[in-house]
Amino acid sequence: MATDISKQPAKASGTYRIGGDVTVNRLGYGAMQITGPGVWGDPKDPAEALRVLRRSVELGVTFIDTADSYGPFVSELLIREALHPYADDLVIATKAGLTRSGPGDWRPVGRPEYLRQQCELSLRHLGLESIPLYQLHRIDPQVPLADQLGELALLQQEGKIRHIGLSEVSVEQIEQARAITTIASVQNLYNLANRSAEDVLEYCERNDLAFIPWFPIATGELARPGGPLDAISTEHGATPAQLALAWLLRRSPVMLPIPGTSSVAHLEENVAAADVRLTDDEFESLAKAS
Repeated sequence: MATDISKQPAKASGTYRIGGDVTVNRLGYGAMQITGPGVWGDPKDPAEALRVLRRSVELGVTFIDTADSYGPFVSELLIREALHPYADDLVIATKAGLTRSGPGDWRPVGRPEYLRQQCELSLRHLGLESIPLYQLHRIDPQVPLADQLGELALLQQEGKIRHIGLSEVSVEQIEQARAITTIASVQNLYNLANRSAEDVLEYCERNDLAFIPWFPIATGELARPGGPLDAISTEHGATPAQLALAWLLRRSPVMLPIPGTSSVAHLEENVAAADVRLTDDEFESLAKAS
């Protein structure tokens, strides 16, 4: 039976195989915003958070990105409550390596025993036997990189994680990491208005690593009245945020945007971006404008 894209618009974004064997629809969902203010504590509307997660899967999202530090653990627990037992095609990625001492406060800790503890907790909180993609949330400068990734590699050998990813790294750090173990993905800040990680994206393209841009729908001055996004928005009947996501999807086949939201309406708007098709001229004009 043919898939009805109108009912599952995320499928229109195409697919990518993380690590060569974990297939996801490229437009995913980032589950940071379903926690409380400052990514701390429970959400103001837990019922809406559950609705957002369930609706994302209904819309064809098969890739959900979270972290142990979102809440902490609030996001992972909500994902389990909303979606467990998981659909066979749903891929949940999580992270460890950032600790929390309060709202808006993030501190890297990469001691091997800590990373192992957090992996075990994430397995329990998510209700998983193995985590499809486990990401080092930040490299801890106080701990040798070989110790941090070596522990993740041990967890991988034990079957507790399938693939290893990195977050907020340079090309040099990726190469150092790949000399220690196999890396499947990189998650860096990247959007239409902030392309400072362009060299990292290009490296991921050359080496077929998934590139997961966080904060993907920032548009900055590009969305101002009369700006480049404004005119194209009118032409397509799409919002600037949808165009920003469409641009990312067009930019690279290894790009896996994970827009986050705590609202079902906003979620539906974001996922609809998968069906927006920019012309060559529109894509180039936005690239040059940014």
